[in-house]
Order: sequence, then structure tokens, then C-alpha cells
Amino acid sequence: MPKTVISGFTHNFLGNAPVWYKQTILLFLLINPFVVLFIGPVAAGWLLVGEFIFTLAMALKCYPLLPGGLLAVEALIIGLATPEAVYAEVVVNLPVILLLMFMVAGIYFMKQLLLVAFTQILVGVRSKSALSLLFCAAAALMSAFLDALTVTAVIITVAVGFYSVYHKVASGRGYHHTDHNAQSDEHVIELHREDLVQFRAFMRSLLMHGAIGTALGGVATMVGEPQNLLIAKVVGWNFAEFFQRMAPISMPVLVAGLVTCWFLEKLRWFGYGARLPKPVRQVLEEFADNERKKRTKADQAALWVQAAAAVILVFGLAFHIAEVGLIGLLVIILITSFTGVTDEHQIGKAFQEALPFTSLLVVFFAVVAVIHEQHLFKPVIDFVLTQPEAQQPAMFFVANGLLSMISDNVFVATVYISEIKQALDAGAISQAHFEDLAVAINTGTNLPSVATPNGQAAFLFLLTSAIAPLVRLSYGRMVVMAFPYTLVLGGVGLMSVIQFL
Repeated sequence: MPKTVISGFTHNFLGNAPVWYKQTILLFLLINPFVVLFIGPVAAGWLLVGEFIFTLAMALKCYPLLPGGLLAVEALIIGLATPEAVYAEVVVNLPVILLLMFMVAGIYFMKQLLLVAFTQILVGVRSKSALSLLFCAAAALMSAFLDALTVTAVIITVAVGFYSVYHKVASGRGYHHTDHNAQSDEHVIELHREDLVQFRAFMRSLLMHGAIGTALGGVATMVGEPQNLLIAKVVGWNFAEFFQRMAPISMPVLVAGLVTCWFLEKLRWFGYGARLPKPVRQVLEEFADNERKKRTKADQAALWVQAAAAVILVFGLAFHIAEVGLIGLLVIILITSFTGVTDEHQIGKAFQEALPFTSLLVVFFAVVAVIHEQHLFKPVIDFVLTQPEAQQPAMFFVANGLLSMISDNVFVATVYISEIKQALDAGAISQAHFEDLAVAINTGTNLPSVATPNGQAAFLFLLTSAIAPLVRLSYGRMVVMAFPYTLVLGGVGLMSVIQFL
């Protein structure tokens, strides 16, 4: 415990982050003003971008909003950008902020319906290869119309529920016990230990197939990932136009991803292929049947309301009846009104998942404002634009993909789409070529970024969720399991960009 006020400040700064991490952030904050003073604002801007990417890469040590926010505030203080420039970025990207605030919260109230759907898939399909393929395809389909982060949250909820059920039984308890600690194997009966180990491997593979599915579907539509809507707004595409422009790349990648899923399960490579032990299946089937019998008429009515809201959501997006975020707000109003959710605290829970990432996105915009004010990426963009026009989309795809692997795809997409929009406004490129580059940027940031948990918010959410330690899903294991998908999605995506753009 801290013994002085000074040591208390030291202890409290960035909470439980490692000491070396705290010292690194303090070093960043200390040297930035001196770099501006003695070297210049352009060098300081590049340094800030590198520091911000560091906070994204080290997201498991500390949520990037805190250190990234401190760096952004300092950047404004030392004159790398102005508050007006940050506000301008926020105003331009208001539809993206509305998407995160209301669409993710809207899907929160559809969790009951989605949980029922995934539960039926998990206990109803006996072939592991078919189950994995269905899990991946279902995640892709839902991510295309909902949101990858929310679909991942649903998959995690299902996984935690089923793991807890079997862990109780393996520990000699009934699955109705509420005071069980699923994180401890201390009371697991020796007879069940081998089944538990295999069940963990089974759940790991399903979770990774589901996470990859969110990337496969998320790239295809303007609501699948946060940066998709941002790109769509900058270019001026509606829901149908965005899907049509991405289809030449997203559809071949979808097919390739699903084929990869099937082969990984059949070949049992890279940690895939574990089967569900028969004793575990029996427990889960009994549990699902019990839950179905407990469902009241009010519960059934709530499921029908959620299904109707899902239909309205899909049609609202397809015909673009309003801004995406406002459609999400409509879903919140309809479901809560007709399912009896009237308490403010119940409604507030729906916004807990989205608002931290929304706040982080505003910090992104502050860093983007620095990049714009200091014209940091202009030389890079100018170099690419001097290359033969036919090669430029592929170069953007590769550059965005590599940077998204170590950084965050929303940040990368925000920077690059803003820069090429400036090139369009300056008359350096045509509207048609601008749209081709936008397709390359969207697919480049969405597909190769599955390589690491840093690249996509949904993957980072999975890694930091309650299920990851239960099934022993570590950072390194996620990288290994994502590797074959990275090669296939990145390779097929690049070939499609070269062929069709």
C-alpha cells in the first residue's frame, strides 16, 4: 500500500498497468514538448502517431482510451492541432458515433433471440465440421446486418453459459447452482478432467471460427464495422451501394474463408478439430431442454418482438430509411416498449459495451486532426499516387493491411480515407479512382487485420472477455489460430483487388 501522497499518485496513475508501461507513457508525455521545440511539429506529429499505435498494441496492459487520451490532450496543448480541428473531425464522423451509441445498444436488447439461435446451433448439429461452418457463416451473416462487436458479445455469452453449465457438473454439482466458481478446477472430479480439457479445445475453435465469421461478414456492409460507415459517409454510398462495391472482393473472400474453416476442422491444424465429448453433449442437451421448458408465454412474446425488430432493422438498413444510428435507436424503442424494459438502469446496461469504444474513437479523431494539421501522410499518399493507377489499389490494400495488424483497423481506415479525400478535393485523383481506393482501404483494413487481437475491436473484446481465461485462449494462441485465416483472407482479398479494381 502507498505510504505517502506522492506514492499514492504513482500507484493510482493508470491503475494496475505494469510499472514499465506507466514509465513509458510518462516518457512519451515528457519528450513530446521538447521534440516540438527543438526538431519541429512534423517530427512530433510522427512521434505522436507512433506513441498512439503503441497504446493500441499494448491494449491488454491498459485500455487505450486513457494513455491515448493523455497523448491527445498534450498534442492540443503543445499546438499540434486545435480543439476546433478535433471538433470538425467529430462533426464529420457523427454518423459513426451514432452507430456505436445506438446500434450496439439496440442489438443488446436482441440478445435473447440471438442466444436462442446460437444455442440451437450448438446442441442441434452433431458434426463438428458442419457446426464450425454453420457457426462461422451465422456470425458472418449477423455481422453484415448488425455489428461485429455485438455478435462477438453474443457468442461470448453463449460460450460462458455452456462452459459454466458443464463445469458445474464436472465439479459434482447440478447446473442450477448459482454460487459456483467456473475459474477454479479445484473441485473437478478426476473422471471429468479429460473431457473438460477437450471441451475447452472445442470451445476455443468455435470462438475463433465465430470471430473470423464477424470479419467475413463485417467487411461486406456499411454497418459491419465502425470504419465501414465512416468510409461510406466520406464516399457517399448508401447501404446497397456499399454492398455492391465491396462484393467483388468480399464474396470471394467469404467463400474462401468458409472453405478454410471446413478444411481446418477436417485436418485438425492450428489448434482446430477438437470434438465435443459425449458426456458434455448430454449435459448441454439436458440444460437446453430444461431452459426451453422454463420459457414462459411472456418470454415467447419477447422473442417474437425481437424477431420483428430484427426484420425492421434489416429492411431499414437495406432501404436506408434513416441514418444507421437512428435505426438502432428505433430498435431500442420498439423492443423496450413491447418487452417491459422500463427501468432506467436496465436500459443503461445496453450502453456499457459501446461507450468506451465510442470515447476511444473520439481520441482517434484527435490524432487524425494532428495528422491533417501537420500533413503527415501527404508524402506517403503522394508517393502511392505517383505510381501507375492500376497498381494503387493493391498498394493501399497491402499498406492498410500491414498497419492494421499492429494497430487498429478503425484508426488506419480513418487516416487513409481522410487523406485520399483531400487528394480528391485537390483534383489529384478522379471520383471513380477515389471510389476504387476506398474499396481497397475498406477491405485492406478489415481482412488482414484478423492476424492479431490488436487489429479488430471484436478480437480484442474476445481476448479480454470472461471466456478467454476459462478456455485458455491466450494472445499467442489467438495469433496461431488466426494465422491460416490471415493468409487466406489477405491473399484472396489482394488477388481480388488486383483483378477487379
